Amino acid sequence: MNKWDWKVEGMTCANCALTISKYLEKQGLNDVKVNLMSGDVSFTSTNGIAEEKLKKGIKGLGYEVAEKNISTKQQNNFLKTPLQKFWFCLPFTFLLWLPMLPIQLHWLMDPWIQFGLCLPVMIVGMNYFGKSAINSIRNGIPNMNVLITLGATSAFIYSFIGTIQNLGNNYLYYDTAATIITIVLIGYWMEDVSIAKTQEILKSLSSEQKVMANMIAFDDQHKEQILPVEGANLRIGDLILIKSGEQIPMDCKILWGDCTVNESIITGESMPLEKHARDFLIGGSNLDGGVVKAQVTATGHETVLAKIIDLARQAQADKAPIQKLADRISAVFVPVVLVLAVITFLTNRFLLHIPLDASLMRSIAVLVIACPCAMGLATPAAIAVGLGRAAKNGILFKDAKSLEQFKTIRQVVFDKTGTLTTGNFVIGSFKAPAGEEKEFRKICYSLEKFSNHPIAKAITTEWKTTEIIKWKNIEEIKGSGIKAVDNHKNIYLIGSYKAVGHLFNDPYHSVYVMKNNSIIGWIDVKDEIRPEAKHIIDYFKKRGIKTVLLSGDTNYKCIQVKEILGFDEMYAEQSPEQKVKVIAELSTVAPTAMVGDGINDAAALAKATIGIAVSEASHIAIQNAQVVLVNNGIKNLPMALQLGQHTYITIKQNLFWAFFYNIIAIPIAAIGLLTPGVAAFAMGFSDVILAANSLRLKWKKVK
Repeated sequence: MNKWDWKVEGMTCANCALTISKYLEKQGLNDVKVNLMSGDVSFTSTNGIAEEKLKKGIKGLGYEVAEKNISTKQQNNFLKTPLQKFWFCLPFTFLLWLPMLPIQLHWLMDPWIQFGLCLPVMIVGMNYFGKSAINSIRNGIPNMNVLITLGATSAFIYSFIGTIQNLGNNYLYYDTAATIITIVLIGYWMEDVSIAKTQEILKSLSSEQKVMANMIAFDDQHKEQILPVEGANLRIGDLILIKSGEQIPMDCKILWGDCTVNESIITGESMPLEKHARDFLIGGSNLDGGVVKAQVTATGHETVLAKIIDLARQAQADKAPIQKLADRISAVFVPVVLVLAVITFLTNRFLLHIPLDASLMRSIAVLVIACPCAMGLATPAAIAVGLGRAAKNGILFKDAKSLEQFKTIRQVVFDKTGTLTTGNFVIGSFKAPAGEEKEFRKICYSLEKFSNHPIAKAITTEWKTTEIIKWKNIEEIKGSGIKAVDNHKNIYLIGSYKAVGHLFNDPYHSVYVMKNNSIIGWIDVKDEIRPEAKHIIDYFKKRGIKTVLLSGDTNYKCIQVKEILGFDEMYAEQSPEQKVKVIAELSTVAPTAMVGDGINDAAALAKATIGIAVSEASHIAIQNAQVVLVNNGIKNLPMALQLGQHTYITIKQNLFWAFFYNIIAIPIAAIGLLTPGVAAFAMGFSDVILAANSLRLKWKKVK
């Protein structure tokens, strides 16, 4: 299967995105995503279709597939952008406006001079709007350029007939044709600027990746040399020197030195973090103090920052459920407006007996003021800003659906270890057979080295040894522990109380060790509750959202956490399968979010209405979650919830404006209260209002 990622230029409205999407799906392509906001188009192919054929097909629709990192607008700047076309058309249109002023310029009243002034504007306009209109009709999804084209050409043809038949000034509406094209061009430019504003956060994140680095190399005498290189030229395994005040060029692991790091670009939190040897640094963050030597661990698209940007862009291309309604309406909007324009003309001319020219102008005004773009932009504009702000604050939404679904969440379920607690375990106490402490440690290390559980990592870190037991057979019992058989057929088990509770009643230790079904010792580990945990639980309770503790840990330890944090409900000693069952039952009662970090949580995260993984989570947990909280533990969980809810509110506001605007504006134009020129301006301005309302999400207080 081939994965394609393109940048397509020339999309001006939701119907453009629908047109491209429909074309690619007709070619048998899968997982087609078209992002109107950024121009990103992605899809997968299994049929071996030629890339050039697809590019040619998209070009035939009136759009351009840009080469990687090269804009087609930069290849040929002459009259390529709406703004350039506007400046070209404005002088001709301005001259056509002059006869409306008190100034007596009789030569401008000549029909043929007006024709000559309007013709260049029509040529530029039809090359832009006309081509797009024809291609959209041919593809079965007429876009708003059909309305603009019909409005301008109707005024132009009506005027041209009046000119060649010398019917007088009542038949001269060249100024109307030119005004429609000129004003809509500036409206398109304003729309492009507004859309670009919604992408600013992701662009700022992208720019952080371009930085110089100090690469460490060694000469023939093995003396260390520092070579300045571009960060983009670094490779995995390269050694680099990072000094105080410098930007970290790529993801890397500290080999030597201590430092403080500002990771606000990823987490939104400007508080410096202390980093030491073996800690990881995120490319794009800043080293505020100290000097370190580090080894590059990821470059290019594999860095944390690059993955954040990619996830945010993919989520923008994904359609929220509410957008599907707007898309369906947009797909039939243009034919409906055409019918309304015809009805407007017939009603005014034959029922109200309005003069022919006035009836035509009212019909043209209806065509021009209708704005399917507003409905198409309502959802993606808000989602683009919401996702961008979330990414800037270390909250990654994998799809737009999750962003919208936060509005419905009535229950939040938390795993305990590593989610509500720091996960930084240390051994507090232990009991081993008398005189066999060294052997006991060796057994524990040899078993736990096969586990990724945070408690297992703590044990293997503190009791690391080169004298390990080579097992004949070993297996992980999910949710319970590790079981192994040595070469002498002794059976060992290390795990939670759940694994040994059938043998004795002492549920107050973290880990139990068995040999041949007999307890030989136990280990207690310490793990502190995250400082923000109490605030987070209180936050949800104040908003009437039920909080549930769901853990595989012992009932005794879960009760302690429940009482400290004030959970509404608790499920302890749950296996991964039982966790899935609990989530399924809770989800049938009310939409449920699950927050977790371990392999044991992966299936439960996938089962929840929204699965939320913290950044320290296992790879499989992150894969199964819809939302990832980068660093800061669960600190940004309330912001994720509020961003989802406020984004949905903004979408509803945008859609209300889009529908209200069209419902009010079309009748006003139909009864002659708006000229086509004013209608063209109002149409473009409506998109700017939607973008401005969406941009409020960048600064709006959401907590």
